[in-house]
Amino acid sequence: MAETVKTDIRKYSLDELKLWAQAQKEPAFRAKQIDEWLWKKRAVSFDQMTNLSKGLREKLEDHFVINSIVLDMQQRSEDGTFKCRFTLHDGFKIESVLIPVPKDNRYTVCVSTQVGCSLSCAFCATGQMKRMRNLDASEIYDQYVLINEISEKEFGHPLTNVVYMGMGEPLLNYKNTLQSIHLLTSEKGLNISPKRITISTAGIAKMITKLADDNPGVNLALSLHAADDEKRNKIMPINETNTLSALIDALIYFHQTTGNKISYEYIAFKDFNDTIEDANKLASLCRHFPVRINVIEYNPIPGVTFVKSSKDTLDRFARHLKSKGIMMTVRRSRGKDIDAACGQLANQD
Repeated sequence: MAETVKTDIRKYSLDELKLWAQAQKEPAFRAKQIDEWLWKKRAVSFDQMTNLSKGLREKLEDHFVINSIVLDMQQRSEDGTFKCRFTLHDGFKIESVLIPVPKDNRYTVCVSTQVGCSLSCAFCATGQMKRMRNLDASEIYDQYVLINEISEKEFGHPLTNVVYMGMGEPLLNYKNTLQSIHLLTSEKGLNISPKRITISTAGIAKMITKLADDNPGVNLALSLHAADDEKRNKIMPINETNTLSALIDALIYFHQTTGNKISYEYIAFKDFNDTIEDANKLASLCRHFPVRINVIEYNPIPGVTFVKSSKDTLDRFARHLKSKGIMMTVRRSRGKDIDAACGQLANQD
């Protein structure tokens, strides 16, 4: 006889838990207690739910599982960055990164939203992997919880910021991404300010518009990396169906609808997108709404021929943008020595 597959209890809403409790002849308030254990108290087993009767805990054990992610490997960079690899309940693996900046009192977790990625950006290690599946909201939430424990242990400070910039495209796992934001920001969860959360997207215009309409209060970062369609098509196939014109229209709508912050991520590649002409094209994409540009050092990955721009070229590019009154920062890579920098996440041992 085949073994019954148990449901992950964290897929149940509070209302669904109430119905289940009712069917078990348990009072409705038990559902709220269970929900609180799962999200506020971050229980990973039913035995931890000590204010529930032994009988109820046994019922929960009979009906459900808690598919928590498990820390599989942890590496520390010479610059203090941590990369963590997690094993999921079905054996797949994902990576998250802790980026501490103590002088700014800033401790950021970079979370993944998919196992692999389907977008095949030419410069990205994750893009060379197949997309195996979307992460559940609880698996995104778990990354925050476990990285927060590391931050508090190593630096004596909780996380201050969350960026959805790890493996995968958040807007192609929209439902779970949005639900994970709710779990992180709601009172029933961890009560984090949505202003401290940034979703990064390779650029899916209709989903940017949907995010504006749903407005979870988070900031938005566009992985731009080229300021004209011809160049962007070469390195980001998604641009062929989501042109810069369509993306700018969607971002204008996002700004007008939400007023939340928008930034551009721009990796500088030698002799590809790092000229003064490129800087002028990039500047022209900044005239529609307030936007900050993060110009990023390229981090080499095996099998890819791109080379990072020289420091002098990068500084000249940055000075030209600043001369046009554009808010921008040159972001030097963190965690390069452990393959934890932008574009390097690929579940390597």
